[in-house]
Amino acid sequence: MVSSKKLAVGMVHVYTGNGKGKTTAALGLALRAVGQGLKVYMIQFMKGDPEYGELQAVRDLPNFVIRQYGRPDFVDRKNPSQVDLRLAQEGLAHAQEIVATGEYDLVILDEINVALNFKLIDLQEVLGLIEGKPQETELVLTGRYAPKQVVQAADLVTEMREVKHYFHLGRKPRNGIEH
Repeated sequence: MVSSKKLAVGMVHVYTGNGKGKTTAALGLALRAVGQGLKVYMIQFMKGDPEYGELQAVRDLPNFVIRQYGRPDFVDRKNPSQVDLRLAQEGLAHAQEIVATGEYDLVILDEINVALNFKLIDLQEVLGLIEGKPQETELVLTGRYAPKQVVQAADLVTEMREVKHYFHLGRKPRNGIEH
């Protein structure tokens, strides 16, 4: 499906909070956008596992690109490796390029709030990216710990709140549901 028109006005969304569903909500929005002929680009910060279900699902989907900037391992919040820092900064530079082109109708920066919280990338650069986005580009920033400045810059903020989660019972992530 080819996009016949751009969005007249693109908004900034933030999906944050300690509950499950931030990436899933962004992917749902992406599916809706692709279904209407819009072009979607998702950059995943701090994620590098090539087996994530969303990577498999969009492989043959038109107008939907996902790029990962992370390792398959967890980042040590107190002592991130140089590789983690480099990948996050490369991801941010790529996001700046993608947003600036205006080629994509919807750009999702998955887990960027966590990358900010872990101090892998600079808050002022992210705020500059938000401020400088083309008018017709919809921008979504996901992840726990959204900084108040990012929340203030957004047009829509949704906070997922955990009420109950089976991980606390020792359950592991399952393919197709959490992975």
